[in-house]
Amino acid sequence: MTPMLSVVVPIYNVEPYLAECLESLAAQTLEDIEVILVDDGSVDGSVRVAREFTERDPRFVLFDQPNQGPGPARNAGIRRARGTYLAFADGDDVVPPKAYELLVGSLRESGSDFACGGVLRLTEGELAVSSLHEKVFRRHAPRSHILDRQVLIRDRTVWNKVYRKDFWHEHGLEFPAGIYEDVPLSMRAHVLATGVDVLPDIVYHWRKREEGESSITQRRAELSNLAERLAAIRAVRAFLAEKAPQLIDAFDGLVLEKDLLFLFQGLEYCQDDEIGPLLELSEQWLAGMSPVALGSVASLRRLELHLLSRGLVKELREVRGFRRDSVNGTPILPREVGWYGDYPYFRDRTLKIPDAVFEASEELKLVAMVDECDWVGDRFEVRGEAYIHRVPRQPTRVDMWLTDGERRVMLDVERTGERGVQVAIDPELLEKGGPSWRLHARVELCGLVLKGCFREGEAQKVWRLSVPGWSRTSMDITQ
Repeated sequence: MTPMLSVVVPIYNVEPYLAECLESLAAQTLEDIEVILVDDGSVDGSVRVAREFTERDPRFVLFDQPNQGPGPARNAGIRRARGTYLAFADGDDVVPPKAYELLVGSLRESGSDFACGGVLRLTEGELAVSSLHEKVFRRHAPRSHILDRQVLIRDRTVWNKVYRKDFWHEHGLEFPAGIYEDVPLSMRAHVLATGVDVLPDIVYHWRKREEGESSITQRRAELSNLAERLAAIRAVRAFLAEKAPQLIDAFDGLVLEKDLLFLFQGLEYCQDDEIGPLLELSEQWLAGMSPVALGSVASLRRLELHLLSRGLVKELREVRGFRRDSVNGTPILPREVGWYGDYPYFRDRTLKIPDAVFEASEELKLVAMVDECDWVGDRFEVRGEAYIHRVPRQPTRVDMWLTDGERRVMLDVERTGERGVQVAIDPELLEKGGPSWRLHARVELCGLVLKGCFREGEAQKVWRLSVPGWSRTSMDITQ
């Protein structure tokens, strides 16, 4: 019988991890699947592990081919796929049990061309946020599209998705050769789709390898690897220029945020004879980059790009070390006019770096956070922090007030320490107002004024004061 879902797994020297990956596929709550294992010329014990699964579970089948890379291996698996839907998993990763049930279920309900979901990084057995994916999957968005939801430009991996196979073949989708086959394919699929389901659920655990052969992404600072990455980036830009030019600024912004890091790493740790080729490669990376994307980078990245463009590798390495050491954020200081990053070479005029490189006014943000609240006598006390992120000076003035959308109730602020604030709220002041109030702050320092709502601790949700019935026991944070 035709399976509902075909899962293609390219395999190349992943023996230490493959059993865990295949166990996770065997344990899927969506049982109507076939798992197509394509051995891409492994020279370790991966084939033995794969064969054990095919012998005990008829849903698993194994094929082999000479080593050609993950893209051709996936293409070979697709040609053998019989399912209505299509998914991919890498042999060193793990798929949560309900992943395919959720993704396929969404597609059956929405009619979209593919569905995608959240990703966690798997490192030494611990799960953590994937910085590439974390901004994409915060809320459910059925039948979405990358042109309307440009944050999907960050969703450039294929294994956190389920595709309709008809959609795949209708558009002639195929993985290119090379080691960065995900990015061109993912961007093509997003642009060509008529609808995409975005799920907030975690559907994939992306491993950072601890043993065995390093993965492609862990060899990303090697010159040949960087050249392949550049080729993939150029392929995406050429496609977007033709089909979706409005996405180029966002794509280039992501390249400057994420991909450029690996070029920096290459320059930090390379041998002297590799510096020249890497600088030549960097010129190619930056050539034709969107002026909008270049103009929107943060000041510290702007400094790194400036040093890179001048071939100042020694200085670039120092700035990269400074960034890593600044665990609490790189500092921003006021001058006579404007605010500037207090970075290496800011006070050193010998390199003649323009002040505009260090300008950081747009990066200043208010942090207003509620830490705790409770009743003290007949007053409701709220304690928290209000300060300007990355500015190592406390505000000269902090104002706080409550608003229900119509009324504003000013509060007396008590400063506690460099960042702390405390207010005592008299419930009588809120009578005849709405049942839900937001707490606001206004901070001032050196002519700079920032305003914003208070938020709840790590959750970062807007803090609201709920006062139904005006009773002492009900006046509390809305959960």
